[in-house]
Amino acid sequence: MSMVFALIGNQNCGKTTLFNQLTGSNQHVGNFPGVTVEKKEGVIKQAKSATVVDLPGIYSLSPYTSEEIVTRDFLLNTHPDAILNIVDATNIERNLYLTLQLIELNIPMVLALNMMDEVVQSGNSIDIEKLSEGLGIPVVPISASKGEGIGELVDMIMKVGEQKTTPKRVDFCSDEVHRAIHAVAHLVEDHAQAIGMPVRFAATKLMEGDEPTIQALKLNQNEIETLGHITTEMETALGTDREAALADMRYTFIEKLCATCVHKHAETREQQRSVKMDAILTHKYLAIPIFLVIMAVVFWLTFGLIGAALSDWLSMGIDWVTAATDAFLTNVGVSAPIHSLIIDGVFAGVGSVLSFLPTIVVLFFFLSLLEDSGYMARVAFVMDKLLRKIGLSGRSFVPMLIGFGCSVPAIMSTRTLASERDRKMTILLTPFMSCSAKLPIYAVFTAAFFQENQALVMISLYVLGMVVAILCGLLFKHTLFRGNPVPFVMELPAYRLPSGKTIVLHMWEKAKDFIRKAFTVIFVATIVIWVLQSFDFTFNMVENSADSMLAAIGSWIAPIFAPLGFGDWRASTALLTGLSAKEAVVSTFAILMGVSGPSELAPLLSNLFTPLTAFSFLCFTLLYMPCVAAFAAIKREMGSLWQALGAMAFQTGVAWVVAFGVYHIGMLFV
Repeated sequence: MSMVFALIGNQNCGKTTLFNQLTGSNQHVGNFPGVTVEKKEGVIKQAKSATVVDLPGIYSLSPYTSEEIVTRDFLLNTHPDAILNIVDATNIERNLYLTLQLIELNIPMVLALNMMDEVVQSGNSIDIEKLSEGLGIPVVPISASKGEGIGELVDMIMKVGEQKTTPKRVDFCSDEVHRAIHAVAHLVEDHAQAIGMPVRFAATKLMEGDEPTIQALKLNQNEIETLGHITTEMETALGTDREAALADMRYTFIEKLCATCVHKHAETREQQRSVKMDAILTHKYLAIPIFLVIMAVVFWLTFGLIGAALSDWLSMGIDWVTAATDAFLTNVGVSAPIHSLIIDGVFAGVGSVLSFLPTIVVLFFFLSLLEDSGYMARVAFVMDKLLRKIGLSGRSFVPMLIGFGCSVPAIMSTRTLASERDRKMTILLTPFMSCSAKLPIYAVFTAAFFQENQALVMISLYVLGMVVAILCGLLFKHTLFRGNPVPFVMELPAYRLPSGKTIVLHMWEKAKDFIRKAFTVIFVATIVIWVLQSFDFTFNMVENSADSMLAAIGSWIAPIFAPLGFGDWRASTALLTGLSAKEAVVSTFAILMGVSGPSELAPLLSNLFTPLTAFSFLCFTLLYMPCVAAFAAIKREMGSLWQALGAMAFQTGVAWVVAFGVYHIGMLFV
């Protein structure tokens, strides 16, 4: 029979890396909190009959955040055959806090002690046998990033799962806490057994005042009052509150256990290096300027030195294929409408977007380096103070950071936020972060109008998105979302050299997504655009696209954009088609201008825009409502169509106001 194992651990302990090693999955590995939002499943390579479920990274089983709720519900309701608890050996004292809570569930369990290679290299040691004996569960030392110990771990988890070997001990308490927990356990034992909840787990959760457990056990009023008396007596005897008493109980046990089996002579090399680097990279005054300089260098390399050259080469290749196809269609005598559809529609639309693939890949190469090295976690830490001024915590920076890649996973990742207020506010602000789909638009317009200051204009757009998000956050803080953000607690991972495999996988995933979008959404959009710009409302083919259906539709909405400096129907049409996918803005211009590549498109844009109106257009493109996929994500996460429509209207309104301001202020200096 197939067995199911739950993979659980703190954030940044190497959990997703281990999942990849076990399953051969191409899932991206990130080195900052919040990368795993939903559980993911995979069949273990060495045991085809076993499935491992990668659950969100958490620090406890208290149901405060969405991640903790997902993990806790899975363990209590799904009843996996065994728990695979991964622990960072370099931070074993902190990581074992979750381990003790998992043991209380009395589910078969194996502890994977990760990063043991770093422990050994630093001259430290951990007595595996003593640790296993003290916890009452098997312990297997591994190095997930190097693939060491994975075979032994699979053998052990299969053995424990098949034999249903539960932990040898679930009692870690002493003195007043011991008496209180056992009194509560005796009080609720029949209730817990009736719903299949481990008695020890139920008792400790009741002691912590865990509301979901109280509701699940269906205690009567007398039992609730008795529980209150037991808790009050314990708090009075210890002189502390119940949650602190239980935390002290667990940490006291961990300290005693580690004193006998963990031998530390010094911090690991990675930890020592991280302390020195953090003195500069998280400096009170230098941290943000350093971050801006790093991002400026990334943009310069992406759009100037490396990415632009690669895109030019790919563009020349696409032009050659287009010309060859054009000649072939002419020679075989394909009809004019079909010839136009293939060359002026598909090749012009898809080809103009596809040429930016190298730019996208290069950008995510650098972002992956920053993310997997651990630097982006520091940026979230540094941004916490700034985000608090607009009513958010540093945890909201993680979805915003993901938003620079794509708004859809960024919006979905807001599930990691504990507060509904913080979650909805972050959803509304995240689309202002410039997603990668807008890069082709920026690249074409900056090449056409700002060639000497291309990187500077790019940076200004990214900064503008963040500034607008800050201003809107301040507005929300005093209107729709009054109140304070939840506290931000995050463990900073040690700086580590990213693995080449991880970076290549990350780049491949982005390239695959971009290519899939180019040959699905954008392919369909280009055909629709070609039909609309080639025919009038009586479906007669037009010689001049100004007489087409598309021109008429664009002309109807063009007056809305006239105050922003770009009232031409082609510009308004491009913005409209951009709702399917932002890359479609470029493909629309390419089709309407009758060109097949960005190198040909850039000079023709000067007929529609001046440098000022081009920048106004870029500002509107940056800020207006995201694509339909992002809209669907917003609707799903907010749980209301009207709230999602309101978010779209608000974002587009902000885009109009900002572009209006840019254009009219700019006119004063022209």
